[in-house]
Amino acid sequence: MSEHIRVSVADGVCTVAMHRPEKKNALTRDMYAGLAEAIERSAADPEIRCLLLTGTEEIFCAGNDIADFRSPRPLDDPNTPTPSRRFYFGLANFEKPVVAAVPGLAIGIGCTMLLHADIVYAAPEARFRLPFVDLGLVPELGASMLVPWLVGKHRAAELLLLGDFFDAAAAERMGFVNRILDRGELLPHAAATARALAQKPQEALRITKRLLRPDMPPMLARMEEERELIAERLRAPETQAIMAHVLKPKSTAR
Repeated sequence: MSEHIRVSVADGVCTVAMHRPEKKNALTRDMYAGLAEAIERSAADPEIRCLLLTGTEEIFCAGNDIADFRSPRPLDDPNTPTPSRRFYFGLANFEKPVVAAVPGLAIGIGCTMLLHADIVYAAPEARFRLPFVDLGLVPELGASMLVPWLVGKHRAAELLLLGDFFDAAAAERMGFVNRILDRGELLPHAAATARALAQKPQEALRITKRLLRPDMPPMLARMEEERELIAERLRAPETQAIMAHVLKPKSTAR
């Protein structure tokens, strides 16, 4: 398990916290492996009946670690899937309820993973962004299908093509989050919700979750398409130039 993924289990709830505050909880392959392991364990363990995702006190997840994301990686193989693939499809196929508590920044994957949560709470300070185009990439985790499904075609185009920040109030209006709670209340309230879900009749809960979802085969196919396109984009000169600029050391004023 990654040192930057903290997992605890109590009262039927598996709480998974991304904890790399010095990098705003940006995800590395090692962290993806830790997240995937926690999800796979939660899916297999009948004593775990709900998953709770969170970050550190002030940050949820600032997206992928660009340096790690850009470094050479093995090609996806269904027989030996990469850590990110295990996380993406593990979360998308997770049959038990997922609650998320968002205390601050939720960018890129930090935002798209929320599309696969069932109940999302956010602090007033939370800010969200889908910056894929600005990085020379395309959406991930089914966002190109799920965002229009959630907010409508034209609003989705605004969010995904422009890639601007939006705040917690806008996220609540659009349906990205259920409720805004003060940071001090956020995790306790989310944990109480997760415990309440863990006490519900489990088979009825899972069936209802399945009925609430969009049709899964097209969504999983879209996720595959997005991953293939991201792999292509990572090799594109346009994207490589953007990422080189992002990683270029910033000069310090004297």
